[in-house]
Amino acid sequence: MARQQISEKRFWMQRLTKTSFRALHILGIAGAGGGILLSVEKSLWLNYWYLAMITGSILMLWEIIRDWRWLIQLKGVLTLGKLGLLCLFVPLANYKPELFILVLFLSVIVSHGPSGLRHYSIVHRKQIDTKKEIKG
Repeated sequence: MARQQISEKRFWMQRLTKTSFRALHILGIAGAGGGILLSVEKSLWLNYWYLAMITGSILMLWEIIRDWRWLIQLKGVLTLGKLGLLCLFVPLANYKPELFILVLFLSVIVSHGPSGLRHYSIVHRKQIDTKKEIKG
């Protein structure tokens, strides 16, 4: 499978776009997380929650479109696991701070873990290479 080269201009546009979405996602996480951890009135942090969910969905879709194998790599599996934990906010509302902290820890593992861990395929039981990533 030949790797498709993209122009330098397109590369920088994609990288800046992804970096911008990631920055907005972190802003949303910080605002919503502060509200959750400090038991602030929901109306004061709900817009941050929406920002985090929308940008997180866009970033996840970006990865799936780029290469579907993201879904079977630990970085994708753990991201889907984080979504599952966020869904527990409704039935386990009293444990929102603890669930948020667990999601945050999983996020650090996904973002900053070694490549061999992030790219480990749960199907293949080994690290698999995917299309070249646009970092951001």
